[in-house]
Amino acid sequence: MTLTFEDFQPGPFGSFGPRHVTREEILAFAAEFDPQPMHLDEEAARHSMLGGLAGSGWHLCSIMMRMMFDGFLGRTASLGSPGVNELRWLAPLRPGDDLTLDVEIVEARVSRSRPEIGIVTFRNVARDAAGAALCEMVSPLMVARRVGAAVKQGD
Repeated sequence: MTLTFEDFQPGPFGSFGPRHVTREEILAFAAEFDPQPMHLDEEAARHSMLGGLAGSGWHLCSIMMRMMFDGFLGRTASLGSPGVNELRWLAPLRPGDDLTLDVEIVEARVSRSRPEIGIVTFRNVARDAAGAALCEMVSPLMVARRVGAAVKQGD
């Protein structure tokens, strides 16, 4: 079943995961995309403000994207996103973390300029196994409306 705009109502949407993160994938991502010492070198990381090896925030965002896709975006009539409204890294991603993603719908509105689509704003929070929030992202998604929905609702 494909999810359309009408399937997204403000409020809690779901939790997805867990997703296990390994030391090897943290190192591989950092080596290719974010080769800072706190992501690549355990000794340097111990002396950093992070106090130990930590995954790149961009790695965490990539994992969150995959969790969103596997959880619901892969079956959503998504038309893409115009960007990210807010992104905050709250705590380090550590080797061995088991991540869950809590998703809340902040807003769902019909586009003023294109009534055949809706704009759904999500708040996604990645948490470790202890429940600590590691990252929060607020982002809109353009989603197709059900066929005829704009006409039926008088939009």
